[in-house]
Amino acid sequence: MNLPPEVPVMILPNATLFPQALLPLYIFEPRYRKMLSDCLETHRMFCVAMQRPGATRETPAPVAGLGVVRVSVEHKDATSHLILQGLARVQICETVRYKPYRKNRIELLTPSQASGSATDTLVEKLKDLLEQRVRLGLPFPFPVAPAPAPGPSQPGGIPPAEVLKYLGAISDPEQLADLVSCAVLPNAAERQTILETVEVDSRLRQLISFLLADFRRHKK
Repeated sequence: MNLPPEVPVMILPNATLFPQALLPLYIFEPRYRKMLSDCLETHRMFCVAMQRPGATRETPAPVAGLGVVRVSVEHKDATSHLILQGLARVQICETVRYKPYRKNRIELLTPSQASGSATDTLVEKLKDLLEQRVRLGLPFPFPVAPAPAPGPSQPGGIPPAEVLKYLGAISDPEQLADLVSCAVLPNAAERQTILETVEVDSRLRQLISFLLADFRRHKK
């Protein structure tokens, strides 16, 4: 993947951008309006980074999601709504500038190839937990499946069974781990942990651990 060596960085308190996931954003701050304008005139890419926990000033977490602007609609008041699609997890390196908006150098984080029986076993365990989640009626806080066509039997939102069907059809273990994390984990710190876990098997194990802990919380 050919990426620009440095990109703008938007720091948000609880947002996590995973590869392949879609993140809707409302751009209203003057610095980010300028950032968006510059992005649309160049490579259309910027990073979304979570605020580093405990930092007293605006500081990005070490790993962020790099995304590309797929759709952007500017309003009369110069604010914009956009859809950002995740491209990759990246390491946030040195800051190139702070104003009018932050720009950092980035490095692509690429896992080793995930394959073999160990990965297959983890994938099957993850899909089994997703099925249990649907049977227990637990929510998918951030649905990632395409929205179904509206109809009389669909009053709104995406039914969990549809989300499960969409996720279950994903064959790539890395993509599955990321999109399940996006769809299921409501805790921002847990999502950030998954984002910072580069190796796929480790990512799957960590995600399974989070899901099992969630089951235990709902049984109390």
